[in-house]
Amino acid sequence: MKLLGKILLSLLLLILLAIVIFYFLLQTQWGAGWISRAVSKHTPYQLTFSKLEHNFSDPAHLIFNNVSFGREGKAATVTARRVDLGVRAAQFTAPQRFGSILLEKGTLNIDNNSAGLPLEADRLQLNQMAVNNTHGELPFTAQRVDGGILDWKPARGDFIGNRARFQMSAGSLDINGIPAANVLIQGSKTQQQLVISNLGADLALGSVTGSASRDAQGQWQVSTLRLNSIRLQSEKSLSAFLTPVFTLPAVHFDRVDVTDARLEGADWAITDFDMVLKNITLRDGDWESDDGSLSMNANGFVNGDFQLNDPIANMTFSRDGVALTQFSSRFADGLVRTTGKWTRNDKKLTLDELAIAGLEYTLPRQWRERWMARLPDWLSGVEVTRFEANRNLIIDINPDFPFQMTSLEGSGSNLLLAHNHQWGMGAGRLSLNAAQATWNGVDVRHPSITLNAEANAINVTEMSAFTRQGMIEGVATLSQQPQRALTLSLNGRQVPVNLLQNWGWPALPLEGNGDMQLKINASLAAETALRPTVNGTLSVTAGEKSLQQTMQAGQVVGTR
Repeated sequence: MKLLGKILLSLLLLILLAIVIFYFLLQTQWGAGWISRAVSKHTPYQLTFSKLEHNFSDPAHLIFNNVSFGREGKAATVTARRVDLGVRAAQFTAPQRFGSILLEKGTLNIDNNSAGLPLEADRLQLNQMAVNNTHGELPFTAQRVDGGILDWKPARGDFIGNRARFQMSAGSLDINGIPAANVLIQGSKTQQQLVISNLGADLALGSVTGSASRDAQGQWQVSTLRLNSIRLQSEKSLSAFLTPVFTLPAVHFDRVDVTDARLEGADWAITDFDMVLKNITLRDGDWESDDGSLSMNANGFVNGDFQLNDPIANMTFSRDGVALTQFSSRFADGLVRTTGKWTRNDKKLTLDELAIAGLEYTLPRQWRERWMARLPDWLSGVEVTRFEANRNLIIDINPDFPFQMTSLEGSGSNLLLAHNHQWGMGAGRLSLNAAQATWNGVDVRHPSITLNAEANAINVTEMSAFTRQGMIEGVATLSQQPQRALTLSLNGRQVPVNLLQNWGWPALPLEGNGDMQLKINASLAAETALRPTVNGTLSVTAGEKSLQQTMQAGQVVGTR
């Protein structure tokens, strides 16, 4: 019996010695290689590390150095200088779940399209990690990430898990191309509902704070979002810069505050911008609201050759559309003021009043092309119920037919300025007059025009101006049909006999002042040259001399 006892004791000692030897071998490069090969061979994952450490002073922790871990055939999900696994009492019954996992000084690549990691932890902790997620709804990369996730259980398409709490900070973050620094985020996840209770970051030399939640259907609700002193530069045009806002997942904003922002892009800029937006939902490139509002003002706004100074706008949103309760701005050294509404069902903008005063404005070279261009889908028509203009200077420097109107004033009512997504006066009454004007080198005084637009035609009931010694006056009718047929009758008394030369009529073999009568028919159809459509007669009497000319297809064919 003594011999049997000695044999059993010796075997036990040998087993213990083997365990001790194996224990120490596992903490060598050979052990690291053996474990790595075993995991890589018998699982769909690839594992490499340089050394395993274990200390009896802290027996519940296994430390791996220089770790690389990920699915076979794909880039590593985790690379870290140090990984600390905290084992727990129930480790043998649930070997994939640890008490804690610490990833330190490495990179974590999140791929929501792949299967979840075969690991879980009561607490996942990151220390000075880089985190990349390039396949999510909002792709991001983060550097110097610290923080943790409590009750971490990742699944396919969900790195955080169905039920967890988290707190993270990052030294830098680039989300969907927007860089931020000193980022802090706190929140929780319950099933498919995500709550971000606190978000803060330094963004574009300013700061952003907020809170939000996402429901199981993927819809976001932003409770608060505050942007302060943002200074953002972009290489994008204004439309391209705003496009991401309308391509976001469905999101409802309870309140958005922007204070003292300065934004600049390709040929556009806005300075000292303040805004408060309340209760609006963006969905599928459109907006929804029952009782929303928007208030904004800025020091200046520039988009190409269009510039506003000190613009102020206040509006409210409803299911029916937008009520513009206030808009005013200094524009071209003058003032523009209006109120009105935009209705959703017909996509029509109706301005209750439009007042323009003191402008000194040079029309852009392409203003005719812009007038002919189709309006965007969201704007089918523009109507002005009441129009007033005072002391304006309007200049066109187009070399084909330059003009200038000084101290231009006017009034109008029920002006339909655009319909069917196309500019053009479809209805209303308009009167304009100026102190002086120059039309392609011809100076006139006190020009005035009164017209009435109806569905079939625009009728110019009064048109007059004074020349140096005489006066011209006339009437005209312009059809609203696509051929845009024009009839014009113009009479002049003691006006220069070649008054019409700069306006397109050939020079006359007469001199001095005289009386004239012009009657023409033409077409102003779109994309059609005017001159070949002109037919008419011109009669001129200067003293004892007189002549009459006939024009056909823009050419004088007879003189008598």
